[in-house]
Amino acid sequence: MCGSLRRAARALTQIYERELRPLGLRSTQLTILQVLSRTGELPQKRLGEILAMDSTSLTRTLAVMLRHGWITERRGEDRRERWIGMARAGEKKLNHALPVWEKVQARLRREIGPQSWNDLMQLTRQLTHLAAIEGDSQ
Repeated sequence: MCGSLRRAARALTQIYERELRPLGLRSTQLTILQVLSRTGELPQKRLGEILAMDSTSLTRTLAVMLRHGWITERRGEDRRERWIGMARAGEKKLNHALPVWEKVQARLRREIGPQSWNDLMQLTRQLTHLAAIEGDSQ
């Protein structure tokens, strides 16, 4: 199952990346902006948990986004803690990207059908939750 899901994820990522490329945005960056839009500022560790993303990859992606001015960063009371927020440029980038993202979402939903879409969304949520629980127990 892992190989099949990874293959599907890579194929879907290529579709989103192709559509987002003219905006100068990667799919991982868009996802981070979407999360920050919903949550507001949060610790980097919590952002990684929400995204199910390893610390190294997240740190690398955030560094690029910080250079572009899309996110803000501040240290917490514990100097090791980094708080990540959305900058005005990030809000602007997200607002430009959402119609593109929505277009891809609608096309995929139409092509696989609403029932398969809903089933797939439910299954991915369940698998992500299961993996998080499994990771916590180790």
